[in-house]
Amino acid sequence: MSDIARRFPENPLLMPKDLKSSTSELQIISLLNPGVFVFEQKTWLLVRVAECIAQKEGVIFFPVINATGKVEIIEIPLNDPDLVATDARIVKYKGLDYLTTISHLRLVCSDDGIHFYEPENSPPLMGSGILEQFGIEDCRVSKIADTYYLTYTAVSENGVGVGLRTTQDWKNFDSKGMIFPPHNKDCAIFEETINGKYYALHRPSSPQIGGNYIWLAESPDGIHWGNHKCIIKSRFGLWDSARVGAGAAPIKTDQGWLEIYHGANAEHQYGLGAFLMDLDDPSIVIARTLDPIMMPKENYELNGFFGYVVFTNGHVVEGDRLTLYYGAADEFVCGAHFSIQEILSALQPLKDDEEILTSPRQNQ
Repeated sequence: MSDIARRFPENPLLMPKDLKSSTSELQIISLLNPGVFVFEQKTWLLVRVAECIAQKEGVIFFPVINATGKVEIIEIPLNDPDLVATDARIVKYKGLDYLTTISHLRLVCSDDGIHFYEPENSPPLMGSGILEQFGIEDCRVSKIADTYYLTYTAVSENGVGVGLRTTQDWKNFDSKGMIFPPHNKDCAIFEETINGKYYALHRPSSPQIGGNYIWLAESPDGIHWGNHKCIIKSRFGLWDSARVGAGAAPIKTDQGWLEIYHGANAEHQYGLGAFLMDLDDPSIVIARTLDPIMMPKENYELNGFFGYVVFTNGHVVEGDRLTLYYGAADEFVCGAHFSIQEILSALQPLKDDEEILTSPRQNQ
């Protein structure tokens, strides 16, 4: 079984032209990978907005957040011997890495889950401090009791880690700082405690040994994390051979905790799969899909800022219906419906002694 997604006929739901840039100097290049939550009877997306400055011949520009919290534009001549600019996404200057775009998070809402708009008096969430100097990306939203936990990728010259902010009213936010240091991303907190402990999925990466795998961590308070365990690895020769990472918060079912995850192959083509964890001990993986449940096939998934990508970190659960919001081709925000039972039926049980073959190390 492969690609059981029922895509919205209205896709793409949001495109770069649908939102205004944060400043007159910047232009929106991409809308990506929204966190999703329901608040005041509306569906909300916390969309990653990637911006840059228009380039001109002979010069490269890239934005950073300076010590005062303002966006600063760095300008480097292309013939500068200290500049390495061979990648559209990353440049190296004087031995340091910089992003060609800077991302922040923007709130949009919808009454029907399809047509989204940016409400008035809803300021963007921007990077803050040295550890978020290059912006914040790909937020997951988990609700525990009356508190929303926002885990996001924090990017700076020091590396890529996981930041945490909490809120109860979406007007006032409490920053908890970086909860997983570099290199780490794709953090999704379970939406209830298990035997008195908080749990989270996350993805550390090693440049020398190991790979981009999904790990599980536990916490007494949702802030301080430990007892880390690697639970899902990439699989040699399959669609998720190069890297895997968690999507949104796991979904509690009567069969276990269901997680929708992303995987990519060596050609950087991203699809979605699923795995199931034990209800009482989520470090035990019960089953996993062999084939992807969604792969890029529509034009808006195949062509964009970075094509052949479907990537999710947000959804809404209503009974058996899973409404998945996802980034397509690193440029558009789209939606799709799934049946949770259909996903569960696609899972294949793992044997206790089953060895998961991993691919040769991939660092991207």
